[in-house]
Amino acid sequence: NSKKFMCFCYTDKEEVVLWMNTVGPYHNRQETYKYFSLPFCVGTKKTISHYHETLGEALQGVELEFSGLDIKFKEEVMQTTYCEIDLDKAKRDAFVYAIKNHYWYQMYIDDLPIWGIVGEADENGEDHYLWTYKKLEIGFNGNRIVDVNLTSEGKVKLVPNTRIAMSYSVKWKKSDVKFEDRFDKYLDPSFFQHRIHWFSIFNSFMMVIFLVGLVSMILMRTLRKDYARYSKEEEMDDMDRDLGDEYGWKQVHGDVFRPSSHPMIFSSLIGSGCQIFSVSLIVIIVAMIEDLYTERGSMLSTAIFVYAATSPVNGYFGGSLYAKQGGRRWIKQMFIGAFLIPAMVCGTAFFINFIAIYYHASRAIPFGTMVAVCCICFFVILPLNLVGTILGRNLSGQPNFPCRVNAVPRPIPEKKWFMEPAVIVCLGGILPFGSIFIEMYFIFTSFWAYKIYYVYGFMMLVLVILCIVTVCVTIVCTYFLLNAEDYRWQWTSFLSAASTAVYVYMYSFYYYFFKTKMYGLFQTSFYFGYMAVFSTALGIMCGAVGYMGTSAFVRKIYTNVKID
Repeated sequence: NSKKFMCFCYTDKEEVVLWMNTVGPYHNRQETYKYFSLPFCVGTKKTISHYHETLGEALQGVELEFSGLDIKFKEEVMQTTYCEIDLDKAKRDAFVYAIKNHYWYQMYIDDLPIWGIVGEADENGEDHYLWTYKKLEIGFNGNRIVDVNLTSEGKVKLVPNTRIAMSYSVKWKKSDVKFEDRFDKYLDPSFFQHRIHWFSIFNSFMMVIFLVGLVSMILMRTLRKDYARYSKEEEMDDMDRDLGDEYGWKQVHGDVFRPSSHPMIFSSLIGSGCQIFSVSLIVIIVAMIEDLYTERGSMLSTAIFVYAATSPVNGYFGGSLYAKQGGRRWIKQMFIGAFLIPAMVCGTAFFINFIAIYYHASRAIPFGTMVAVCCICFFVILPLNLVGTILGRNLSGQPNFPCRVNAVPRPIPEKKWFMEPAVIVCLGGILPFGSIFIEMYFIFTSFWAYKIYYVYGFMMLVLVILCIVTVCVTIVCTYFLLNAEDYRWQWTSFLSAASTAVYVYMYSFYYYFFKTKMYGLFQTSFYFGYMAVFSTALGIMCGAVGYMGTSAFVRKIYTNVKID
């Protein structure tokens, strides 16, 4: 934060730079273009070039260009014409198109964002008007800028082959706002701290208590009965025990620790899920301590940095699980684990990038940034993953299961349709989704509309609730599966938790069609592409959390059973 408080002090009459960022349709927040892609004219001052300060800025399509306006600290400017637009037919058509599509532009003064509207149409939509006068009012506290307001005035009708004069004025006023609190005016407490928000958290919390109670009750009652019956059997002689009708989860003790099918993919998914969980946890904690929303792209930069730094987590959990399951090709597993998430994200970004380039949108990722991301993958994520994998294989890679694995897998008996793994997987995600879907609405709205998400305490609470609900649900699902003498619990526990992602993605369709006014190929592909990435990452995280919880449970119940 030192940079934030050091740089932004001005002396009287020092230059204050007004950066023009992007322009785009109000309803398509991600479809942005350079401000000067519309035929606006530039002020007379000499250009200052801007470079991307952070990786996050470059990836989010921040395109700062100097406005050419002459603004000096505490120096008032009366209405002054700074340039003129020669409006030929092509320029008029560009402005009319922008006005029809409700184009807004964004500017920055001293890192404070300001939004303005390009123009408006009259009621019957025949005549279009451009706002030509930017009236800036800048609040200062001591030698720092704490507030900026823009009023658009000077409505001029767009008529071909005319000259339009663009003007601005600057008014300075003293403000009592503290420098640290200058971003508070952009936050929307009435939206985020609404009664519905509190109520949804309370609701989810009650569901957690109910589920934890339910799991404890089922397991205590059933397992106690089972243990009692098994200990009685211990007292019978061998003849009686062989004739005795053993059933349920005890039956499959010789197969329950059998390696999962496709152990390489399975281990990689679990490793990636553990990493996503640790990234979510760290980023939310950082966001609670630091106000990440006050700097452009800082949230994304933090997430990329934390993801790269937590790569050993992925290697450790993926590598140790693969070794426990007797996997031999550990280098291949490590590569799959390391590149599973980056490949998915980069693949989607690459596809959307083609559309962004076609549209000439500012979201098109520069080549240098792509190279930087690839370098992070190969020179940071991969080596750290290798370290994690070696540690995982050596520290906890020995298969120390409480029961011996039989040489020949036993046949899985017929069972009722609702005990089939496929059905359990479909139903497993409903409760975890129910515990987070209202928070999803707030997160979606802050990403896809003009809200700044800042209630990370809520997000932390929801993450904890989601994990508890997921673990409880997968334990119950697994217990039913094992009781039906089906020992294929590994993939079932992972997928029944991961199916939450399918419901989240289905909800994103509802959100798109009923809660937003987005349109056009670019915005639609951007929305559904990145929602797919988000849902998949959430699914992998939930699946890993569910599997880890279930694995501890399975180990516990079979440790307590005495097996000859």
